[in-house]
Amino acid sequence: MTAVSPTTQLGTAQLTSPALPLATRTSGLVGSIIDSSTSLLESLGHPVINFAMGSPAPEAIDSADLADVASGLFTRGRTDLYGYAASEGDFALRTLLMDMLHQTDPDDSPDPAGIVITAGGMQGLDIAGKLFIEPGSLVVVESPTYTNGSAVALSYQARLLEIGMDDDGMDVDALEREIDRIGETPRMIYTVPTFQNPSGTTLSVERRRRLIELARRWGSVIVEDDPYGLLGFAGQRVPSIRSLSGRDPLVFTVRTFSKIMAPGLRVGWVDCDPSLRDLIIAAKQALDTCTNFPMQKLVAGYLSEGFMPGHLESLRSQYRSRKEAMCAALSHHLGDVAHWTDPEGGFFIWVTFDDPRVDAEELFRAGLDAGVAFIPGSAFSPTGRFGNSMRLCFASQSLADIEEGVARLGAAYRNLCAEES
Repeated sequence: MTAVSPTTQLGTAQLTSPALPLATRTSGLVGSIIDSSTSLLESLGHPVINFAMGSPAPEAIDSADLADVASGLFTRGRTDLYGYAASEGDFALRTLLMDMLHQTDPDDSPDPAGIVITAGGMQGLDIAGKLFIEPGSLVVVESPTYTNGSAVALSYQARLLEIGMDDDGMDVDALEREIDRIGETPRMIYTVPTFQNPSGTTLSVERRRRLIELARRWGSVIVEDDPYGLLGFAGQRVPSIRSLSGRDPLVFTVRTFSKIMAPGLRVGWVDCDPSLRDLIIAAKQALDTCTNFPMQKLVAGYLSEGFMPGHLESLRSQYRSRKEAMCAALSHHLGDVAHWTDPEGGFFIWVTFDDPRVDAEELFRAGLDAGVAFIPGSAFSPTGRFGNSMRLCFASQSLADIEEGVARLGAAYRNLCAEES
């Protein structure tokens, strides 16, 4: 394989014709290495065990019950499902969603006026960027951070400030020191606080409270990206930042059905202060008018039939087993050369090689040749940090493929070491 970097192989936004009168903001359209991995893997001439994409495994999707709901909805002659819907989302879905949220967190009571249905979590992040980021705004991100979240901020011409993490999530004290040092308060703080993508770590309750205090002092918006909060399989449940803040208007929460049902549905929601409702509706009407109405009705039907609680319990059990299998495989095949996080929920394990000279991008290329894919750590840092780290998704593969995939990674690593010695 030609020795090009994963950012080239996986795809980034490219200027194809310098003669076109492109807007200056296009320089911030960096694309998604993660999303581009799907196209790359399909182009390869051999099967690959895919630890790259943060997606549920096919067998983790409740396709049988979804099919039953769909068969009752999409009947011949029925035409009312195919028109435009309310921009804020289908009323039935929003009502059922409120019930689901109350059941999963009885201590939190979202305001129905602050719930707006979106086209997946990514549209929620884009709306947050559109509402809060000015060109040149300072936006704080975790380091490492979810690449699509930072990409949204860059697309609105933000300046990013990376703040390091440890086992308790973002180092909030370091954030305060850095803001004091530079003398500029952030417009936005972007965080994936629960089972973080890519590290799998969870921001502690103490740090959540401190982050809320700092946001209030600075007048900064906290964008809480929470795709995985319902997928905890160990430890104590940690309240959301929005709940912990007493539903402070400065907290804007983005959530999705992609990780708990199926990503292809493209249905998510934002939970925010009701005063933002009209602005969010206006933003949606300038984007897509409304979220896919047939898929909204499918999700609503699934919730109304009562499938979600049992499905979530099944997912938690499956993901616990897969996480444990991946940790065991890592211990067997890479335990003498690397260390990794041990998440209590979500999809991801963050692996760091003990030797800082290890090049995860080089290992990425060798891994593809060996039939296994992951995302190199540098993809999760706007400044290219974490060159000796990688993100592995345990949720997307069977137990057998987890063992085989990590074995291939271990073999690829040792082959590289042998070539360099």
